[in-house]
Amino acid sequence: MINIALPKGRLGEKVYKLFAAAGYEFPGMLDNNRRLVFENEKLNMRCFWVKPFDVPVYVERGTADIGAAGKDILLERSPDVYELADLKAGFCRMAVAAKNDFIDEPEKILRVATEFPNIAQNYYFSLGREIDIITLRGSLELAPVLGLSDVIVDIVETGTTLRENNLSVINFIADLSARLIANKSAYKFKGEEINKIISEISK
Repeated sequence: MINIALPKGRLGEKVYKLFAAAGYEFPGMLDNNRRLVFENEKLNMRCFWVKPFDVPVYVERGTADIGAAGKDILLERSPDVYELADLKAGFCRMAVAAKNDFIDEPEKILRVATEFPNIAQNYYFSLGREIDIITLRGSLELAPVLGLSDVIVDIVETGTTLRENNLSVINFIADLSARLIANKSAYKFKGEEINKIISEISK
């Protein structure tokens, strides 16, 4: 059996539709219910919903053979998995944003608010910049507005929320989208089936 972990939410639903369009359907997955596990006995496959940040954990530890995870999560967690394909869904960017009147002062420690401390640390380390990371869980735009931070490192899709709070992007860090990942051991033994899935959903 092939086990598939998909992230709950809009991104997971987009990815599931790719699977369904390729013939990998799991009845009831998009119904308004609280079920988490769905099987297709004919295909000998099982699919389940998990929190987006947990997809790499399920795949890395072998509970799932494959999964769909945002590139942001892969950059942040650096799981020991194979990244096999860009699913071309959920495109957005990781960016640095600040107040419109922000002036960087390189001699000062930069205060950075983010939900992605590892991405922020790695980015600024590559620039040789000393920073103070402030880890928050949502509403990052408030941090520079209220003076908690100088900048934020966050996912930007349309930029509307930034503009409405008088913030703007000052640097882009990475392009993001959903990626298909695989457990290394599972790929060794089920590679043919997994590659077939990739081929079908990529058409």
